[in-house]
Amino acid sequence: MKKLSHILAIVALCCFAGEVSAQQGNYVLGLEGWGGYTSNGTVPFWLRSNQYGSVPLDGASLSLVGFARKDYVPGKEKLFDWGASFEGRANLGQGSNLTLIEGYGKVRLGIFELRAGRSKKITGLCDTTLSSGSWSISGTSLGIPEVELSVRDFWTLPWLGELFAFKGNFSHGWMGDVQMRRWFDDSDTVAIRTYLHQKSFYGRFGKPSWKLKMYGGFNHQVTWGNEDEFYTRDFDLSPLSTYGYVLTGKRYDNGFIDQTRLGNHMGSLDLGLEYRFKYIDVLIYRQSFYEGGALSKLANIQDGLNGIRIGNNMVSDKLLKWNKILLEFLYTVNQAGEPWSPEYGSMYEGYYNHGEYVEGWSYRGKGLGTPFISTMDEVRSGLPSGPDEYFINNRVLAVHCGFEGAVGEVNYTLKASWSENYGTYWTTDEEQSTGLPNPGAYGIFGSHRQFSAYFDLERSIKQGFTFGLAGAYDHGTLLNNSMGLFLKASYSFRL
Repeated sequence: MKKLSHILAIVALCCFAGEVSAQQGNYVLGLEGWGGYTSNGTVPFWLRSNQYGSVPLDGASLSLVGFARKDYVPGKEKLFDWGASFEGRANLGQGSNLTLIEGYGKVRLGIFELRAGRSKKITGLCDTTLSSGSWSISGTSLGIPEVELSVRDFWTLPWLGELFAFKGNFSHGWMGDVQMRRWFDDSDTVAIRTYLHQKSFYGRFGKPSWKLKMYGGFNHQVTWGNEDEFYTRDFDLSPLSTYGYVLTGKRYDNGFIDQTRLGNHMGSLDLGLEYRFKYIDVLIYRQSFYEGGALSKLANIQDGLNGIRIGNNMVSDKLLKWNKILLEFLYTVNQAGEPWSPEYGSMYEGYYNHGEYVEGWSYRGKGLGTPFISTMDEVRSGLPSGPDEYFINNRVLAVHCGFEGAVGEVNYTLKASWSENYGTYWTTDEEQSTGLPNPGAYGIFGSHRQFSAYFDLERSIKQGFTFGLAGAYDHGTLLNNSMGLFLKASYSFRL
């Protein structure tokens, strides 16, 4: 594998590679070459976040990204169609690696799509290109291999005057062997084959021709599997019955297993409103979080991801053009653990951490949700953490903005984020109603401010050839101060 990645990196030097499009055909092949440097032995925040696991090495490095894709036939939709995608990344620097970023096949029959493999995925109502990161699945980590049945795009019901539309998905994924902690047996850990269940349903109210449309829906994720191996006694459910508990979130009660939800459940309830003005489109959205039941009592209603996106509909020949502006506010400080929070049966909701799953809501060590909730490996060394916590900073206030547009023939993407970070309830000295015996006994996290920025510039030289520059910068007391700058070039073609 090392030799292969070395060869691919050399090819990147010899042929600036990349991403193309031609007018005919729906088979696309391309290569993209990256070369650059990151300081302080760290890849900056926005070069590793929401990148679907396609991340350069720290220090000086070269990368080659190759992809091959078969799209659905464009234009008029066929009753039956199929597609497939492959994308891989080879990195060479202080070490080397080769990563499968995407690899799937899909078939479409009418409004339904069946997809199998690893996909780039974002779950939740938000702007997918500029967002700080959706709560449930942000696209920071690699995709989890899965089989998914979905209605991928909003389908308008033909009756009731096309007033309602819906979309959704139902999937089963394979997470591999995952470390679990037997809390009932001196916290002994055991690796157990684990699966991911995911489903979502979103509705839209408003005819396609209306200026005003309203959105609402939910997503539900569960990591689970082989509970009969995890529990050493008093577990007597069949695999099918276990799956029923996973689907519904129903609590299981038998012997020492007292009113326990099987698996790690989490998700969000989302609302949105869109209005089309003469020259701009405005989308306002809100994601409300749930894990242990606090949201049902509105105990953590203060927490959420709030966003407003403004899209430009004007055709302009000006030198400076903007296509889209985004502003988001993320708040996760409450967690139903404040003194005034309504009681709901638990001390608080320690977002993304879990008593049984050692690495919580993560895949291959990387968080699946918003990248602002940090693991110990992602922050400065020496910051305190509570016992058995994998995510050591999940109480966050963040303001994030993003821009897309063009200056002449150069397309630009800009992101900037400012955050205040408070660790977890285990590392706070605040008086609170969580019931923790000695909050702060493992150290006081305090308050850490962080600023992170990103830019991406691209220009098409001629058909199929694109050159660009990407960079990121981190400054603050949460992350290691760093910066990164990469030249990139791409070429692709359509058959």
